[in-house]
Amino acid sequence: MLRVVKVENGMVKGLPAADPRITSFKGIPFAAPPVGENRWRAPQPAKDWEDVLKAYDFAPVSMQVRQKIDINNIYTREWAVDPDISMDEDCLYLNVWTPANSPDENLPVFVWYFGGGLQVGHTAEMEFDGERIARRGIVVVTINYRLNVFGFLCHPEITAEAAEAPANFGHLDQQAATQWVKRNIAAFGGDPDNITIGGQSAGGGSVMSQLTSPQNEGLFQRAIIQSGVFTPLYPGSSMPRVRRNLTEAEQEGVKFFEFLGVSSLAEARKLEAEYLRDKMLEYKAFWGTVVDQVFSVGNAFDLFLENKRWKIPVLWGHTSSEFFSVPKVKTLEEFRQMAVEMFGDDADEFLALCQAQSDNIDEAVKKAAVSSIEYAIRIASQANADTGANIPLYHYNFDAEIPGWDDPGTFHSVDLWFFFETLAKCWRPFVGKHYDLARQMCNYWANFICSGDPNGKDSTGEELPRWEPFTLEEPYSMVFKDNSEFVREQPSDVMQFLVKEYFKNKKGE
Repeated sequence: MLRVVKVENGMVKGLPAADPRITSFKGIPFAAPPVGENRWRAPQPAKDWEDVLKAYDFAPVSMQVRQKIDINNIYTREWAVDPDISMDEDCLYLNVWTPANSPDENLPVFVWYFGGGLQVGHTAEMEFDGERIARRGIVVVTINYRLNVFGFLCHPEITAEAAEAPANFGHLDQQAATQWVKRNIAAFGGDPDNITIGGQSAGGGSVMSQLTSPQNEGLFQRAIIQSGVFTPLYPGSSMPRVRRNLTEAEQEGVKFFEFLGVSSLAEARKLEAEYLRDKMLEYKAFWGTVVDQVFSVGNAFDLFLENKRWKIPVLWGHTSSEFFSVPKVKTLEEFRQMAVEMFGDDADEFLALCQAQSDNIDEAVKKAAVSSIEYAIRIASQANADTGANIPLYHYNFDAEIPGWDDPGTFHSVDLWFFFETLAKCWRPFVGKHYDLARQMCNYWANFICSGDPNGKDSTGEELPRWEPFTLEEPYSMVFKDNSEFVREQPSDVMQFLVKEYFKNKKGE
């Protein structure tokens, strides 16, 4: 087993995982601490160390709101189990799980970006244990990155100081960590030319950002995007925050400095991290991806549609009950007016599909509701064919029965327990069928990470149900439930109408 390895900055020692055939290395620095003069700068090179670095524990999490366990909040009771977890602005570290016995094994590599709206989250969450995926012959890397105001603040002085990297420091951390992996992963038995990047929620959105950044040529060979691709649908529907341009973001930064009571970037860099975090929470702004025309050259979804992306296989999907887009109307008259404004001459077709001729507004709205992630994926998949890209795209829908006193349904992020195969760490009373499903999902993900194709054998030796790529002729999906099944059914009539209208409107622009 590889317990001690040499990376570019020195020697690193890991520990046996629960399965001693796997070695885990936790808290390896991939960049210099982003503190002092490095606050709001692109990640800088890490310094060398002389002694063997004991990579035994997770590094402190990025600066963020400190979570409190709340029985009434599904996310804190699911994952925020340690309200006193160590937190520090010095947070640019990564973790590695490797099954390799020697550095020359050339194993496929999986690099994971956690979610949390770019505001919260960390690699030490229980579900992100890479051991089970590593058992499939994969080197797993989970990386930390700067969040919220620490990772996404912009300001004219920052731009003047470094026009080549004026924004998106959290995404640049992800990029730098992935570059570190490419330079160093061979020491852990990994193949630097066989890297898959993956993420969920804002981590999935981060994968989209990396996938459409012109800076990332040759950095990775495949992508997994879980619940992380969106596009607007009905007016007023809640959506993840849209990207700002650099000028808008800079002006927000000026206002925030005024709120802090500082008059320069130098003064702001001298503020204590805890004070800055608390003032950020008081300020109540959202800090996220910025179109800076350097790392980010536009809306990632639009760039994907235009083939302005790295053309690699993608596995993506969603849970069956998250992020549904629903018309925000109270009466049938409002519903009909919305249809006319959105669809013009085709409004009657939409109203007929939603049976809006009846007097039941609730029923009409229910029929109009669709998954905004599925909608975005279907649009992107059609563009993939229409533009001639024809890159393999694999679509899934996670529809398992989730146990627990809260009867939660397939809530946003619950699939993390399954494909990481970490159900045993969860408080929920999972039983045999859930463990079978988790094993299958982990095998599909592992196969895709290895080759760009999720198909292959289950750990039982049997062939997994065949998962075909998503095409216009066969716009089908793998449905993960008690018995995983590739469902050969067309999308709903309403979904087909909405996708058709999207491209009709695009052509008319």
